Amino acid sequence: MPDFIANFEITPWWALGIKLAVILTAVPVLSLVGGYALHKELAHLQHRLGPMYPGGFHGVGQTLADGIKFVFKEDIVPTKADKSVFKLAPAMIYVPAILLFLVIPIDRTDAGTNLIVVNLDVGLFYILAIGSVAAIGVLMAGWSSANKYALIGALRAAAQLIAYELPIVLAAAVVAMLAGTLSVVGIVEAQDWPFILWPPGIGLVAFMVFITGAMAEMTLPPFDMPVAESEIITGPFTEYTGMRFIFSFFGAEMAHLVAYGAIAATLFLGGYKPIVPWGPLEVIPGWIWFSVKVVVMFFIIIWARFTWPRLREDQLQKFAWKFLIPVGLALVLAAGAWVLYAPERLWS
Repeated sequence: MPDFIANFEITPWWALGIKLAVILTAVPVLSLVGGYALHKELAHLQHRLGPMYPGGFHGVGQTLADGIKFVFKEDIVPTKADKSVFKLAPAMIYVPAILLFLVIPIDRTDAGTNLIVVNLDVGLFYILAIGSVAAIGVLMAGWSSANKYALIGALRAAAQLIAYELPIVLAAAVVAMLAGTLSVVGIVEAQDWPFILWPPGIGLVAFMVFITGAMAEMTLPPFDMPVAESEIITGPFTEYTGMRFIFSFFGAEMAHLVAYGAIAATLFLGGYKPIVPWGPLEVIPGWIWFSVKVVVMFFIIIWARFTWPRLREDQLQKFAWKFLIPVGLALVLAAGAWVLYAPERLWS
């Protein structure tokens, strides 16, 4: 064995680089797999056969073929567009989805080492901050396109993102109060029972508020008015073609969907820990528990996506401001009461 290999030492910087390389590879692959799963679940829910022969197994090659098709599509930038902002907007939408994965713990080894890129003490705050950056990219895309329909779609999307960011923050605040920490790893370790099950009622309702807000943040049906073909074409992405359209719309949607599924599994389902604290379940590796929970979350979100009818724009805003936000505030009060008084009643 050459000396430079035998003497090679994985420094913290090397470890960080390897982790980043894994994330940068995994997110596009997961987006591709998520797109295939989306089409198949939709086909079963709506009793549509769909492509079955490309790839030789249930149309597994169709999504890949669609991706290759977009690679060869012409990249068009409108003449009157603000070209620099127009080109930067897809990155502002897609990159935050990648950054979300940096603080999500996938497993915890027997030695106490967390399988995570960066373990921040304020990881939950980081997730909430990065998750809201995409709204800037949406506004950039609509404004820079020199298209009034794209601008209107961007403004509607931004209004929706701002409205539904608050329920997400309130649901996350409930989790932080119950766990007593902003560290994502600390939140997982605090869940002897997943928060969706315990404390009774509070965690389940907070989970439902979080998922509803996340679906609206991703502009998924029934909250897809800003990008629905029947409303304003594809909203802020009307003028985008080729790979820019993929990174700003389809790819970003799938990446965010997987990311929010992983976040929900971490905050409410115990992350890499068994779903219930039972000895035999501890044998199963944490990364398997985490993967199964993310898949379940993905299925639930897609199921809800194609089950509920699309709301009107006024109904969407009323649902956020008059229902979800008051419910979130009530959850914060309930979580505070639980933290202050429930332990005394339970253990006295």
